[in-house]
This record gives sequence, C-alpha cells and structure tokens, in this order.
Amino acid sequence: MTDVPVIAIDGPGGAGKGTVAQGVARRLGWHLLDSGSLYRITALAANRAGIDLENSPAVCAVARDLDVRFDEGGDGLRVILADEDVTDVIRSEQAGAAASVVARDSAVREALIARQRAFARPPGLVADGRDMGSVVFRDAKLKIFLTASVAERAQRRYKQLKDKGMNVSLPALSRDMEERDRRDSERAVAPLRATEDARVLDTTELDVQAVIQRVIDWAAEVYRV
Repeated sequence: MTDVPVIAIDGPGGAGKGTVAQGVARRLGWHLLDSGSLYRITALAANRAGIDLENSPAVCAVARDLDVRFDEGGDGLRVILADEDVTDVIRSEQAGAAASVVARDSAVREALIARQRAFARPPGLVADGRDMGSVVFRDAKLKIFLTASVAERAQRRYKQLKDKGMNVSLPALSRDMEERDRRDSERAVAPLRATEDARVLDTTELDVQAVIQRVIDWAAEVYRV
C-alpha cells in the first residue's frame, strides 16, 4: 500500500489518541492524520447543507468534495473547513455523535479512504482513528490500540470540554461514551477493535508524556527512527 513508515493509532474516544498522535508526530517530525476529524467535518458540512445524515449518496458527495486542511500551529493542530477554523466546533459531543452516524456508512468510509491514505508522505505518518490499523493502513508495521477505563476517558473528556468553556455533565458524558463504544464496536463496517498485530496500551494510569515516550520507543524498535 505504501513504503512510507506509518504508525497507526486506534482506540475509543478519550483514550488519548489525538494528544498522543500529535506529540509523537511532533517529536519525529512526521505528518499527522486525525482521521476522526474527517468524519466530524463530513457530518458538520452535511448538517450545514441541510442534508440528512442517513442520506448516503448526498453525504458521500460531501465527503468527496470536502475543502479541508490541517494546520499545525503553536497551539496545536487546527482544522480548517473552507477557510473557517472549526477545530472547537467539531470537538463537541454532538459533533462526535454525528460523526459516529456517518462512520457507519460503508460508502462514506470508502469515499474517505483514498483521502486518508494520501496523508502517507515521507518522512512518515502518524495516523489516529478507529480503523487506521484494521482498514486504512493494514500494511503499517506499527499498530497501536490505546484504551482506558470508561470512567477515566469520561473524566478526560469532561476536563477537555470544560477547559473550552462548554457546559457538560460528567454522567451524561459517561453514558454517551458507553453508547458510542457499543455503536462503534458493533457496526458492520470497520468495527472498532484491536487487530491481532496491534500493541495494546492501557493509558488509564499513565500520563501523556509516558504514553508518547512508549510509542516513540516502539517506533525506534520497528522503524529505526
């Protein structure tokens, strides 16, 4: 599929995939793919166009024509849709739920696969998502599945959203997270799971820097970086 070294990082929401992927990419000087953002952006763009998220052909058209880019800045990765910074907009729980709806659609996933694979460019790629190792980058020599307890993941997401000034409920977040885990793991297309060749890393008791260092160590072992 590609000769470019790829670190595929998968796992449920709140496991730390995004933060870890950004940290690893920054340390290695590699490109970064936040695949979850593509589904969130697709859902956002479809909603703004008044398209029913269950309307597969229309949502596929939106996915294929997305005017999106990822900008690395001093305050982290910024997601730009049609020249609008939607980084914070797509991080809401509502946006996550909408993304989960469109991600169930096999045609939408197919429409986005080529776009995701195009991110694999020298010197390497760190790809974060829910099917990076199982579907998009099956050839990746380093696949990592990050996980953590639901309680810990909900607490992390609660703090993240509160820091952004959002009014959120921790119990509601926990319920929503459990529901999304169930929906993502049971969907017929690209269900959330750790592949047999993935290295599973439970981050419940680990801080971010410890997880980043673990991934860096594995990358040095596999890719000699």
